[in-house]
Amino acid sequence: MRLEAKDANLSAYLTGSEQIMSIGFDRRQVLATAGFAALPLAGMSASSAVPATSFRYSLNTATIQGQNLTLDQQVAVAAKAGYQGIEPWVRDVEKFRQSGGSLSDLGKKCLDLGLAVESAIGFPEWVVPEASRRQQSLENLKKDLEGLKSLGCRRLAAPPAGATKATDIPLAAAAERFGVLARLTREFGMVAMVEVWGFSTFLNRLGDAAYIATECGSTNSAVLADIYHLYKGGSGFDGLGQLSPTGFQVFHINDYPSAPPPADITDAHRVYPGDGVAPLEKILPVLAKNAPGCVLSLELFNRDYWKRDANEVARTGLEKLKSVVARAMKTGS
Repeated sequence: MRLEAKDANLSAYLTGSEQIMSIGFDRRQVLATAGFAALPLAGMSASSAVPATSFRYSLNTATIQGQNLTLDQQVAVAAKAGYQGIEPWVRDVEKFRQSGGSLSDLGKKCLDLGLAVESAIGFPEWVVPEASRRQQSLENLKKDLEGLKSLGCRRLAAPPAGATKATDIPLAAAAERFGVLARLTREFGMVAMVEVWGFSTFLNRLGDAAYIATECGSTNSAVLADIYHLYKGGSGFDGLGQLSPTGFQVFHINDYPSAPPPADITDAHRVYPGDGVAPLEKILPVLAKNAPGCVLSLELFNRDYWKRDANEVARTGLEKLKSVVARAMKTGS
């Protein structure tokens, strides 16, 4: 069954001014941002109001996951390809630490390379029904957050780990539970991002994530959406116009082919931006207008790409992403 009924007026999400915490490696910067403004994709016409983009480009390391690189090697690939940021997975951060690597030294290296650790992909079980399980998961997360803080990580992505097949978690309860996570990540200088997972039965819609981030009782929250997951979960892309710089800080960018259909498509079908049929040239101007400083993080799970040289994959992905952004800005200008 579907979850509880949702408020149809999510365009009002985060009205008014809010403050978020965005943490660099050795400094704390508080950004004041305006609330959400409605700009639906449907019927969007070309407008001179679309600004020149100030997107930042990041490499989600899932894109080169199959090459089995260590965290410091992933950093080197991202920097060599010309990305401004990197989005590692918590498990790789922990492997690096356990192997004797210094996260603080690697964080300094990232700074020297001009590479921001924009966020990390973790799987704390923040939303599962069992209170003891949630508590234990968050206790375990503290060690990871300490490591991420040393690395200079700015945000933590939090999908509905442990509850992907849930059908009976009220959104109000989920929001309350996410608030606990958001307050914990604040202690370590990171923003918590509710991640939409289109293949799950819980938290597979953009509106669900927006509700949770809005009602969690903390301004230290944001939404993490993804081209593939919005398509897979059926949200589509019109709702992206409701999100502000506070609501959207990182956006997972990719593309998908015309087949298979959403019911059958998987992570492995993701392709480079511009190589599929996603309406990127309509989506990107909306993001540029509503969240101009948004980080576009390239996240692919394509098995063919995993067989190739990691440097080639990273470089090709960034070239194709920049090409799509340039076309989209030209179309929307």
